[in-house]
Amino acid sequence: MSAAGVKKAVWLSAGRGAVLPAATLMLVMLMVVPIPAFLLDIGFVTNIMISLAVLMVALNVAKPLDFSSFPTVLLFATLLRLALNVASTRVVLVHGHEGGAAAGHVIEAFGSFLIGGDYAVGIFVFAILMIINMVVITKGAGRVSEVSARFTLDALPGKQMAIDADLNAGLMTPEEAKARRQEVATEADFYGSMDGASKFVKGDAVAGVLILVINIVGGLILGTVSHGLSLGEAAENYILLAIGDALVAQVPALLLSVAAASVVTRVSSPLDLSGQITSQFASTRAWTPVAAILLFLGVLPGMPHFIILSAAAVSGYIAWRLHNAPKPAEKAEVEAATAPSPSAIGWDEVSDGAALGLELGYGLIGLVDERKGAPLMARITGIRRQLSRELGFVVPLVRVRDELSLGPNTYRITVAGVICGEDEIWPEDLLALDSGDLLHDVDGRKVKDPTFGLDAVWIAPARRADAVVAGYTVVDPATVVATHLNHVVQMQAAELFGMDEAQNLLDALKEVAPQLVTGLTPQPLPLASIATLCRALLSEGVPLKDFRRISEAMADAAREEADPVQLVEKVRQRIGALIVQTIVPIKMPLPVITLDAELETLLAQAVRTGQNAHHPIEPGLAQKLVQAVGEVAGPLLGEARRFVVVTSPVARRALSRLLAPHIPDVRVLSFLEIPDGKSVEVVAVVGGAKEPMMLPEAVQ
Repeated sequence: MSAAGVKKAVWLSAGRGAVLPAATLMLVMLMVVPIPAFLLDIGFVTNIMISLAVLMVALNVAKPLDFSSFPTVLLFATLLRLALNVASTRVVLVHGHEGGAAAGHVIEAFGSFLIGGDYAVGIFVFAILMIINMVVITKGAGRVSEVSARFTLDALPGKQMAIDADLNAGLMTPEEAKARRQEVATEADFYGSMDGASKFVKGDAVAGVLILVINIVGGLILGTVSHGLSLGEAAENYILLAIGDALVAQVPALLLSVAAASVVTRVSSPLDLSGQITSQFASTRAWTPVAAILLFLGVLPGMPHFIILSAAAVSGYIAWRLHNAPKPAEKAEVEAATAPSPSAIGWDEVSDGAALGLELGYGLIGLVDERKGAPLMARITGIRRQLSRELGFVVPLVRVRDELSLGPNTYRITVAGVICGEDEIWPEDLLALDSGDLLHDVDGRKVKDPTFGLDAVWIAPARRADAVVAGYTVVDPATVVATHLNHVVQMQAAELFGMDEAQNLLDALKEVAPQLVTGLTPQPLPLASIATLCRALLSEGVPLKDFRRISEAMADAAREEADPVQLVEKVRQRIGALIVQTIVPIKMPLPVITLDAELETLLAQAVRTGQNAHHPIEPGLAQKLVQAVGEVAGPLLGEARRFVVVTSPVARRALSRLLAPHIPDVRVLSFLEIPDGKSVEVVAVVGGAKEPMMLPEAVQ
């Protein structure tokens, strides 16, 4: 856009922003500054025009929130009408003795044409309009606004919980959930504002009556005392002008009252009010009795036969047209005929975009049923929030759905379409986990814990206290599933991280360290390489919480190393302190399992020989390595102690790949990843004198 275009846009924006303040100041001026009669005419016509426009908008909205500015519009429209009342009162009282045209042609027209110049008739017409406006429309609309505001505010927590449940179930995206929450909040604000705005309409009606009385009493006093008119002449001039002034203000007030009532009584529908009413009156069973009753009345003696029989004919014609119109079943047949063939297969039937999935047998539906509190959904939300903080990126939605192919009490966890966990639970029972120090056994259905494989027993809820006294750890079925899901997500975090997540991390980092991001990507590392590096770190349990430091390590390592495998090792060495602090606290020594020097040499030689192999370690040696490390690590894992296996930088990656499928909880670090100031505690040596390990003959 050119400079001139930008300047023009700025001026237009400023002009639109200044309209409302300027209009408010004009309203104040109308109340305090005398204005000529022709400006009053313009003001009254503008008032009628605005009221008609508001009414038309109110009748054409599909739901009340489509006219969310209505309370504010109602306020300013009321202020405009009151300002015009004040200005017209001044003109009527000052110039009323001059005749009917003294206050402008609009007031004269309403006083002469609409009521025939008879002020007595005008008083009665005005009284009827006031009764209709105040007693019927305004009072009813105010009551509806009050009840709607109360019900909307009471239902607000439930609506928020329903949105959270749909979000956790994967039925909507975070953006859709945010928009829905905003809509719910706006709805509550709207009905609260309408409850107050209805008081404007009621107060305006009361003000109209008071202004009419003031104009009549003041006019009679001024006409007889100040201008020497007789009481009859003063009544003819001032009362006629007062009635005309009241009517010209009351007609727009009535229109706004109808608009307010139509907005607050609307029920949300995809159709506007006309379409909604038309669709609901389109029934042959409604119009046929109407035609029959009118026909009966039309043939009675003394009735106006022509008018009633004409109405009966119109009703009969409407019933006939509706009878011959296509029925819903016929419409459905036409739609079915034009619908896609059942043999056609869409992409949505063969692909599932959800990265995380939880499938439930029909017996477990109660765990996600909102009527039962949906205990599992609340835990899934907590798990996603906690894991997102721990891993350093937003864990995707978990799509929960029923699966008829599963057993009634079976659940299945999938990651990127791959089944990563499956087990069976009993929703009406509790799971008692063996803590290893039991006073006595508790009878029940003996199983293995789905997450860690511990001995466990499914017991009835009534036996919970007995199990706790016996030393069991008792958890409910929702916690069992949630814990299993938590473990699967932690183990499969790398599968949940892709280029989109990498881009989101870079976008967030760019706000605080723009130069770092510029120096990292697209050169020397493209987005795909950054995503690969992050997945490699996550696959070995390294979180991305401190992504700034990890990015700095990536940028430094990329200047020294181009090979993707070695690049990961270089990054790990630069963030060694981050890796170690996820294993043990800073003041505790790092428990390590080391390899015998001869075994280290053999591993390094094997890796160099099979440099491009996925598993370069000779199978016999690999088997004995896994067995030896498992024997050493088993007791430590049983005591829930945190430790690492430490090896040379050359062999670290190969040893980690070897141990991961067999002992997934064991972390493998290189010597260069341990910070210089970190104290270590050697808890075992694999292949040494204390832990003998026979090497395969081929290697020896």
